[in-house]
Amino acid sequence: MSLEKLIRQCANNDRKAQEEIYRLYAGKLFGLCLKYSRNKTEAEDNLQDGFITIFKKVKQFKHKGSFEGWMKRIVINTALQKYREKNVLSLIHEDYVREEVAVEVDEDEVSLDYLLNLIQNLPNQYRLVFNMYILDGYSHKEVAEALGISEGTSKSNLSRARAILKRKIEQDQQESEQYKALE
Repeated sequence: MSLEKLIRQCANNDRKAQEEIYRLYAGKLFGLCLKYSRNKTEAEDNLQDGFITIFKKVKQFKHKGSFEGWMKRIVINTALQKYREKNVLSLIHEDYVREEVAVEVDEDEVSLDYLLNLIQNLPNQYRLVFNMYILDGYSHKEVAEALGISEGTSKSNLSRARAILKRKIEQDQQESEQYKALE
């Protein structure tokens, strides 16, 4: 069955079509949810709530652009809305840190799970900006609008997120080297 037909059937509340859309996209969208969540349970909740919203709004999809991209925006906005509602986004308003932080990582020694864990452990305000700007390609203007902050705060929070990640990776690499030296 074509994607266009599945979308039309979802718009008519066809449960089988909704199940098929879920089956096709849940894996990718769950990965996205993990980036915006503190843990797997929170990511599962965000995925579930995101799909509820997708199925409620599927009639609004205009078949212009990617359906997957449209769903990703809904899932991201669902996760951000939860943070806004819980008022856990204590955004830090700071002057923009102009130093660009580069992180040297040996890709053979660093797993995706390790990097995801580091990102998940960033403070909320830094994690959300990092994910939106670096991983999902939003501009600082778009990040600022979505989070209700200034562009300067978005840039500052991104810089601080990078600095935290760099410091943690360097610390972990140093501990790993010290452990290897003891063997």
